[in-house]
This record gives sequence, C-alpha cells and structure tokens, in this order.
Amino acid sequence: MLRIQTSHPAVAKTDILVLAAYEDKSAYNDPQLQELVDRAGDWPEFSGKSGDELIFYDLQGVKAKRVLILGLGKADKADRETMRKAAGKAVNRAVKASLTSMLICLPEPGRQVDTGADSAEPMMEGAVLANYRFDLYKKEKRHKPLKTIWFYSDFLSEDGARSISEKTWAICQGTLMARDWVNMPPNEKRPAGFARSIAKAAGKEPLEVIILDAGDLKKNRMRALLSVASGSSSRPQMVVLDYRPESWEKTIALVGKGVTFDSGGINLKSASGLEGMKLDMAGAAAVSAALVSAARTGFNQRLIGVIPLVENMPSGTAYRPGDIIKTASGKTVEIGNTDAEGRMILADALDYAVRQYSPDVVIDVATLTGACIVALGEKIAGVFSRDSQLSDLIVKSGQKTHERCWAMPLAEDYRELLKSDFADIKNAGKNRWAGAIAAALFLSEFVGETRWAHIDIAGPAYASKAGDYCTAGGTGFGVRLLMDAIEKL
Repeated sequence: MLRIQTSHPAVAKTDILVLAAYEDKSAYNDPQLQELVDRAGDWPEFSGKSGDELIFYDLQGVKAKRVLILGLGKADKADRETMRKAAGKAVNRAVKASLTSMLICLPEPGRQVDTGADSAEPMMEGAVLANYRFDLYKKEKRHKPLKTIWFYSDFLSEDGARSISEKTWAICQGTLMARDWVNMPPNEKRPAGFARSIAKAAGKEPLEVIILDAGDLKKNRMRALLSVASGSSSRPQMVVLDYRPESWEKTIALVGKGVTFDSGGINLKSASGLEGMKLDMAGAAAVSAALVSAARTGFNQRLIGVIPLVENMPSGTAYRPGDIIKTASGKTVEIGNTDAEGRMILADALDYAVRQYSPDVVIDVATLTGACIVALGEKIAGVFSRDSQLSDLIVKSGQKTHERCWAMPLAEDYRELLKSDFADIKNAGKNRWAGAIAAALFLSEFVGETRWAHIDIAGPAYASKAGDYCTAGGTGFGVRLLMDAIEKL
C-alpha cells in the first residue's frame, strides 16, 4: 500500500529509510536529508553513480533502523527509468531482508524530467511493481512483499503527492493483475475460467460486463474465432467491457488476444515452443487490466474492451491447414498454418468492435508473432499502423513508461504474401520473411477505415529473468503503456 508521509522522515518509525543521491548536485532541499546523503560520500565505495548503494544502521538522529542511499548518477542523465529502477532496487532489497515497511524520500527531479511529478510518479511505479511476488502455488513463501511503502517529498504539496500516489497505485495494480493472469498455469485459466476472473475484477468497478459464449459467437457468425477453438474441449468465450463516463467525446476500443494455451493446433509447436505458451493471453490480460484501471481512475472517454478467449489444441475436430473459413466480416480466409491462430480470433474481435461500437480509435494488443521477437528482441514491442500520428503517440507513451515500442512498416506491397488462390486472404505468409508485417497486414483487413494500431508484444510480455522492478514471468506489459496512450488520444 502506498502512503504519504507528512512528518519529517527523521522521526518516522520504519524498517528502512531510502534516500537518493546525484553525482553532481543535491537531491534534497531539506538540509537534514541532504546531510544524510552527504555522509555516504565519505565512503570510497559510494560516489552517487547509478547503481551505487550504501546502507547505514542505527544512525543517530534518525528513528529508522536502516538508511539506504541509492545513486542516481549525473542529474542531466537521471531520467524516469533511472528513478523507477532505483526504487525497485530498494524494495527488492527490503523484501529479501524480510522487512515490512519502507519510507522513500523523493529526490528533486534531475534535468531529464520536467517536474516533481515526473520524478515522483516513476519512483512510486518502481516501488509498487517491485513489491510483487507470484507464489500462489508455493507451499513455502520465502519473500513476502512489504506491507507499507511511504513516500515523502519536500517539493510536492501533500495533496499533489497523494494525487500522484493514488493514480499510480491504481494503474500499477492493473499491471500486477495482468502479471497474475499471465503467470497463472493454463489449467487454471481455460477460457470460461479466465472470463469469470476478468468479470470478477471488472465487477468491482463501474464497468458493464458482457460475456459471449459459444452460442452467442455462433449467432454473431464468428467462425474464425470458433475455428481456432474447435480442437479443444474448452469452449470459447468473448468478454466485452464497457466503460461509460457521464459524458465523452471519443470512443476508444481496445482488443486483446486471449489464447489461454497455444499448442499450435495441427501445426504443433516444438517442445521448447510449447513450454511458455500459457503467456499467449498476455494481450487479453493487458486490455482487461487497463479497462479496470481506467474505470478506477475515472477516465473521461468511453472505453470498450473486446477480449476473445480460446484454447488452441490439436484433435480430431481441430481446424486444418487448407480449410477455408468465413469470418464475421464476410471475408474468407484460407488456413495456411493453424499456429497463426491469434490473427484469426482478432479478425472477428476487431470486426465486432468496429461494427458494434463505431469507435474513433482501435488499438489491439497481442503476443502475435515470433518474427517480432527476431526483429526487436524480448524487451521492445512492435507498433503497426496506417496512421503515423497514432503510432508516434504510442511510441512516445512507451518512452515515458519504459514499455518500449518501435514503429514498424506496414508496406502495402507485402500484402502479396497473404494472397490466396482459393479465398480472399490467407492467414500465413508464403514464406517465413516479414512475418510480423504480414500478420499486421492481415489484421488491417478487418478494421475498415477506423484509426487503428496493432501492438505486437510477443517479446516483452514475459521476462526470462528478473529485473529491477519485475520478477521473472509475466511483465504486465501494456497496461501502463495503454493508460498513458489513451489519455493522450
């Protein structure tokens, strides 16, 4: 839980007091706080460089049992991510030491950020995001999260700090919710179960929840979605979340891919490819959590979340390469590869979002292609759009949140890759080149003229090892990115 400290940090009873230090300027206006920081400079192993740490125990004049000084580097290079990582390191250290409370003194912003809010927000983010452990299935829970994280500022008003903390808490709780869903094993989140979990979270906020079952999907002619689900004994679902403030100027639709387990279908994945396929619903998790966070923070535009949920399994009833499927839009698709299933369920979901709600903007989020990981690695998402202003906006939101994105080309002549001799379009390219572009071009067939962007999060949706504010596993990538982007639309 985030709380705002109003009394001076020196008199606070906490397990650990955390202060920051720049290499080349004071981090605090308060002379008592800065004097504590300056003590660290007396030790040769601490110079204030980014990553430097020094801890004092039982300092006179301070009630905290420990005082941790963290280096931020030079002030002109200390950006939001520097702040985020520093707070994350502090929390991780405290959690590993089995502490229960922490007080972080927010430093004056460096020259890479504009205002006090620009340094306060990322430090709060780093602290909340680092204070997470997924140990639901472990008998021995070794490292418990901190019970309370306090923040103190000598440059923000109490009301200003509290406002930032409340908003940050709501958005980061959405990120942690998305992490939980991604980390959950596939036997615990089959489509119907995952739909219930989303509905339960959404039901606590001012959100209308609609769940379409297999019968409803059939009535809506969503044969592309149904075809992917046809090999599994778990029936498909589609969750629609509708957030309506008292008044709005724009309707924004978010669509998230939700393949709760992806075996590849008849085109079965390799053993190594199957191992992590519980993550193939990370787009659905991000969109669902973003809707919950937006409702919680009182977002001022109408938001629609469309979340198709299926399990892609091989069986005697599974769809096959060579099948021709008629989508809800009326377009026919020749199946080139049953492992190109995400674009199939998104085709019907995108068409539904556009047809039912006539949104001003549509953004879909999906762990769509391994090709995007080949292009951009495991930490950067690809953004595809016909609208350069929209893709630029998403990229800038990625820079702010450090949920980094890169604008990728959507070359019209590459549409040849999806040409079919027997249907309107094929669901897989003729060769393995430009797989991420081909997938995005496929999706573009189902949004008409609506402003649209596709975010391929196949790489950053899951972390193979822990970072400063994210444990190994689901990252919750996309929640903070979407929240920042839709505020700018």
